[in-house]
Amino acid sequence: MASPGKKAFALRIDPALWAEVERLAAAELRSANAQAELLLREALRARLGDAALRRVLAAGAARPAATDARAPDDPAPGEG
Repeated sequence: MASPGKKAFALRIDPALWAEVERLAAAELRSANAQAELLLREALRARLGDAALRRVLAAGAARPAATDARAPDDPAPGEG
């Protein structure tokens, strides 16, 4: 179950890459999901810069969280 205010989504990722995320997470005492979010933030900060990333995150916090209206048994788009 997703944390309140967080977007839940399925991620298809190379198993070796995810294993490295899990290894880093364990070394830094984080969950793999928290580590993936940290890595995404670091990549966006490197690409956008600190100020732009803060603006993007602030704008996202001002919008209501997107919800998935599908019933729990319905497949995701493209999966069924």
